[in-house]
Amino acid sequence: MPARQLHVVHVISGLGQGGAEAVLNRLLLTPSAAIRHTLVSFTDDGLYGAGLRDAGINVITLGMKPGKFTPGDFLALRRELKRLKPDVVQTWMYHADAIAGLAARTAGIRHIAWGIRNSGENLKSSSKSAWLLARACGLMSGWLPQTIVCCAQGARARHEQWGYEADKMVVIQNGYDLTRWQPDTQARARLREQWQLAPEARVIGFVARFNPLKDHHSLIQALAHCKKNGLILHCVLVGKGLDTENAQLMQWLREADVTDQVMLLGMRDDVPAIMNALDVHVLSSLAEGFPNVVAEAMACGVPGVVTDVGDAALIVGDTGWVVPPQNPVALGEAIGLAFAAIDEQGREAIGARVRERVLQEFSLPRMVERYEQTWQAMVADAR
Repeated sequence: MPARQLHVVHVISGLGQGGAEAVLNRLLLTPSAAIRHTLVSFTDDGLYGAGLRDAGINVITLGMKPGKFTPGDFLALRRELKRLKPDVVQTWMYHADAIAGLAARTAGIRHIAWGIRNSGENLKSSSKSAWLLARACGLMSGWLPQTIVCCAQGARARHEQWGYEADKMVVIQNGYDLTRWQPDTQARARLREQWQLAPEARVIGFVARFNPLKDHHSLIQALAHCKKNGLILHCVLVGKGLDTENAQLMQWLREADVTDQVMLLGMRDDVPAIMNALDVHVLSSLAEGFPNVVAEAMACGVPGVVTDVGDAALIVGDTGWVVPPQNPVALGEAIGLAFAAIDEQGREAIGARVRERVLQEFSLPRMVERYEQTWQAMVADAR
């Protein structure tokens, strides 16, 4: 007799452009005979809600105002969770961990899994409110969640240091749909033509919202360092806030004298094509959990230069270049080494090697299997 299908309700504060949201979207879109998914967003459909609903996922939006959570909102969330009667509530990121975790517990739901999607590194300087909430979750971790799912080994280690219940923590690394993220020579040629860049132009890029933790300033300084050493690059920046309306960003570009080398594309929905147009993807972040963009670029056959934050070094393994964060000179030197390797070994050979690493280590089926095993173990546990 087949096992009973579990009803898992996922709760997240919103469905905008971000790594956690993208992982959740992939997880829910992967067909499963074992799990029935429902998604609850505190706010609205965001980037993913409509597509998930079209795919048959029950998506519920509560219409809450970001940053203005009220007691009435809490009661509405609690009522919704009670009505849904889930086997497991899986929360995503600190706000949902704390708020939805408490709502689920007071609604009588026992099987609650938190989702830690941030390494916690430099969190206090980036967002004091998020840091305070993260520390508060540490105090609640002993009695509120049954399981705590971390996206990276580094995230697990730091949260253990913050007092999170160690024996409840499991690491499930992100998995990727390699039919979406794959080499595409036509997309590469098309975008380079649109950008008026020659096929042989040397192009780097970084896909990330404008945020202090992403440290775009160091990347811009690294670009200037490369220019000083005779390596003239084009740089593509993609994400929220990466546009000419960003006064701080424009000032950095002028000060580094690289304005004419940088394309600011803002938010885009054709990121796989953009990845294919790059030669090297550069992650300049001060902190990460498990940075999706590194693996996504690699799946497209694009090698990575990364700062040693979160699990970035683990993702690239021996196929990429790793430098300390906040070190523009080291970052620039590593970019130079990456292009030297491309010149020596050939872009296609390096591309095949980096894609194979993602295929072997970070497949979507493996991630889905780990989540399903975790939820099934929670329900089987009488605690």
